[in-house]
Amino acid sequence: MSRVSQAQALENRRRAVAAASQLFRERGVNGISVADLMKSIGLTTGGFYKQFPSKEALVAEAAQAAFGDLDALLASFDTAHGDHDTARGALIDFYLSAEHRDQPGTGCPTAGFAGDMAREPTAGEVRETYAAGVEEFAAWLSTDANDGLPMVATLVGAILLARATAGTELSEKILESTHKALTAP
Repeated sequence: MSRVSQAQALENRRRAVAAASQLFRERGVNGISVADLMKSIGLTTGGFYKQFPSKEALVAEAAQAAFGDLDALLASFDTAHGDHDTARGALIDFYLSAEHRDQPGTGCPTAGFAGDMAREPTAGEVRETYAAGVEEFAAWLSTDANDGLPMVATLVGAILLARATAGTELSEKILESTHKALTAP
């Protein structure tokens, strides 16, 4: 039986976290088993327990990684658009797009983990990670007029409803009407 190097073990852990981050947003935490996750990256279930003490520990790390991806996305909007108000408008355009609706695995973790956080009565570390991510997203969206929480709630609610009604006219209407409401002068 061969042992993996420390570098390979770290790479395996990174791959597991990245895959979990995507799959949990696509299918929900309870929609993906440890076995399915590990199979998706070509590793065994036994390898999982060498890396993580529990699935809950992986969920916390995957949520943190997903919010890290969101932070990088928001920074890229600021960089690409120069001023923050223009970046905020571009983010709204992207967030309320069919592309974002149709790719939950790489989409916003605020929406992607919302259902799981709501269903868990005591989500512990995961809930703390999630709440911190929501607060950071709201801070990025904030304006002189508000703290950004109403905009986060509106964006997340709209994308969740658009995903739930995907394939219907209502889904498109949700995206369009929410975009209009958030970008009206």
